[in-house]
Amino acid sequence: MSLRTRLTLVAAGVVAVVVAIAAATTYFVMRHELYSQVDTSLRNDARAVNPNNLAAPGGFPANLVEIFKSDGDPVGNHTISVPFNAAIRDVAAGRTRGFFQNATVPRSGSTTVGREFVTPIYDQFGHVVGVAVVVRYLDETDRALDRLRLILILVALGGVLVAAVAGRIVSNATLAPVRRLTAAAERIAETGEPSERVPEGGRDELGRLASSFNTMLGSLEESLDTQRRFVADASHELRTPLTSIQTNIDVLRGDIELGPKQRRQLLDDLHRESHEMRGLIASLLELARAGSAQQEKAKFQLDELVEDVLERAQSRFPAVTWQAYRIEPTVVDGYRDRMERAVWNLFENAGKWSGDGGSVEVSLTAGELRVRDHGPGIDEEDRPLVFERFYRSAAARSMPGAGLGLSIVREVAEAHGGTVVAENAAGGGAMFRLSLNGAARPGSFA
Repeated sequence: MSLRTRLTLVAAGVVAVVVAIAAATTYFVMRHELYSQVDTSLRNDARAVNPNNLAAPGGFPANLVEIFKSDGDPVGNHTISVPFNAAIRDVAAGRTRGFFQNATVPRSGSTTVGREFVTPIYDQFGHVVGVAVVVRYLDETDRALDRLRLILILVALGGVLVAAVAGRIVSNATLAPVRRLTAAAERIAETGEPSERVPEGGRDELGRLASSFNTMLGSLEESLDTQRRFVADASHELRTPLTSIQTNIDVLRGDIELGPKQRRQLLDDLHRESHEMRGLIASLLELARAGSAQQEKAKFQLDELVEDVLERAQSRFPAVTWQAYRIEPTVVDGYRDRMERAVWNLFENAGKWSGDGGSVEVSLTAGELRVRDHGPGIDEEDRPLVFERFYRSAAARSMPGAGLGLSIVREVAEAHGGTVVAENAAGGGAMFRLSLNGAARPGSFA
């Protein structure tokens, strides 16, 4: 059963219950009112009975009166032949007070339902000398109640029908945005392309749902585009060293005689290309797991990590002078392995651009790691792009690498709630500032 049908049935059901309660209330209120009018008429006619002239009971325009003596003998014309039963006998004897009741009474050779008022008749001394039974036939009252009941039933059925139609119309209008969302989701599931959007009209819950849905589609589209570019760029970057490796292997396996020097050169090329591919694959894996929850955060000493990586950098770039100006004890709650990779990428980038005889200054203060080289600096057109995946400036294309190192630094910084900034340093060279904000605090932990 669809949501639209359920809403229609709920609306019809609620209206049906409300109308039924209202109709029942109206019926019983009107019934009570009609019976009150009958009872008032019966009581007034009973008061008109003359206790000093019981021999002439007479009749009234709307009611009939039957009078009995205390011993049960009828007085005057026994017009309606009300039976002198035990209840009437108790009233005539003064044992009970008067009462109203519905009873079957004779009428023109048959019987019908009538309303009776039985009341004692007192003499001037307060003694019960008889009983009066005032009767009104309820045919007219019952017909009025029957008509009222029919009208109320028809009104209730009409109200339920109108409620069902109105509920259908309202549910159609209300669920129209939901149907559009559903249709869009089904088309996206079928085509795999989250490029379409749904109308966002209104500021109600459905309008906010449509806005959130479009935001989700935008994020999904951007994620898919990023994934496609990532796969395309990764394939392109992997193709280059693979092609070179394959070519060198084919040469080594060929029939061409190679001298020791040529063979050594080919093997060196294979070794270099395999190392580059290994580094590229490691970078791709680091980016692929960025933002995933595959490892838990843990506290570690960032200052010790920086010092360890600095020793590796000195071994990797022995022709570069590495200077650690100030390394403050700093505790970080995060991912040590990923942070180590990010710090190494910053040092490696600085070492490559410094060249032989260059120098790199490193400092760690107030939760911020600064790495400054004395290379050519960063061109203004390149500065906004240096942290993009696979981006390599014109000057960097002659150097080894795939353009993933600084993008990994940004991913790691964001994973720790921090930022990384690239800028040109005063006096030449580039300055990279890795700030960890709330993830870092000064001091050591036991």
